[in-house]
This record gives sequence, C-alpha cells and structure tokens, in this order.
Amino acid sequence: MAGRDEERAVVRALVDAHGETYAEEAGIRLRDTPQPLYRLLVLAHLLSARIKGSIAVASARALHEAGLRDPRRMAGADWQERVDALGRGGYRRYDERTATQLGEAAELLNERWGGDLRRLREEADGDVGELRRLLQEFPGIGPTGADIFLREAQRVWPEASPYLDAKALQGARRLKLPQDPERLTGLAERTEPAVLAAALVRAAIDKDVAEDSRSTAAS
Repeated sequence: MAGRDEERAVVRALVDAHGETYAEEAGIRLRDTPQPLYRLLVLAHLLSARIKGSIAVASARALHEAGLRDPRRMAGADWQERVDALGRGGYRRYDERTATQLGEAAELLNERWGGDLRRLREEADGDVGELRRLLQEFPGIGPTGADIFLREAQRVWPEASPYLDAKALQGARRLKLPQDPERLTGLAERTEPAVLAAALVRAAIDKDVAEDSRSTAAS
C-alpha cells in the first residue's frame, strides 16, 4: 500500500536524522542500574521546564561534571553548589527553585527507595500508570517529567514500551503519521521505541525537523 510505504519512508528519514535519545545527547549510557537511572530522572526534571532542550541537556552534563551524579551526592551538596552547576549549563531562569527541588527529590529517593529507582519500579509491579504516578512524587517531576522519563526508560524497562506520550504523538501528527503507538512502532520496524519517541518529540518542537523529514522521504 503506497500510503504505508510513504509513512515508513517518513519515519526512516526522521529516525536517520534525529534518532538520538535525550539520554544519549546528555552523555548518559542508559542501563538498568542506579546511577544512569538517577541521571535520567534529573534530565527529565530539567527537560520538563519551559526551557530549550539543549540548555537542559547541557545543565544535566554540568551537574554530572560537578560530581552530582547520584542521589547521595546531590542531597549532600549545598544549595549554592547545585545553583552554580545549573548556571554553568545555562539553566538560569529556574535555577534557584530547581536547585531546591533536586535536593528534595534526592532526599526522597534515598529515604524511600534507598537511592535506587529500580525499587520504585518494583513497587509499581509492572503497572505503567503506577510507575508514572510514583515518579510524580518527586518534587519538580509532574506529568510532563514522568512522561519524559518513561519515554527514555522504556529502553531498559520494557514493561513501559511502547511509550509514546502526547508530545511524541504531536510530532507524529505534524508528520502526518498515524496517532496510534502500535502502528507507529510498526512503521518504525526495527527502531527501538525510545529512539522513535525522541525523534518524534524533536519533530513536535521543531517544525523544520518535520518538514525536512517529509521532504527527504519524498525525494
């Protein structure tokens, strides 16, 4: 069917050009182990603010370079240390509030789940809705932050896959692709859902990404 072939071509063009997860962009080698999962939680927190994604990614890197790469160190750092690291990443508009929230979230993770997000996953017991709810208990993580985390974490938490949230589906709509997650992952063939989701989000936030993908697919 020509329509489906055209849709596959659009997805292929999109993924070829923009198929990098946000975790990869931030230098996080995502595995189902405590530190990468924590760094992803911090990244999701930063990306969920009304700020450029590139600034959020740079600020996540700056926190890591400052040694604030696990909840024990994040909670143990003083507030100004967190503010300064965020500032080095360019995250200035929300830096003071975010520095406070990062400290509080790290304390909660340490106290309730022993600093290990895999224990939060165990508590959810395979229920993705419960996973999403529990993530929102962290200060600074609302529905958007929980969606960002799960879009990326589906790479190592398969019970969440395929996780294509409203922002990813907005990208699909801009690309004139189906709005159904199962159909989209079918069009993507062997592309991981986390990679597809990140590419679709980039199309949602930048119309040039969508236009270039459709143009490349048609050529």
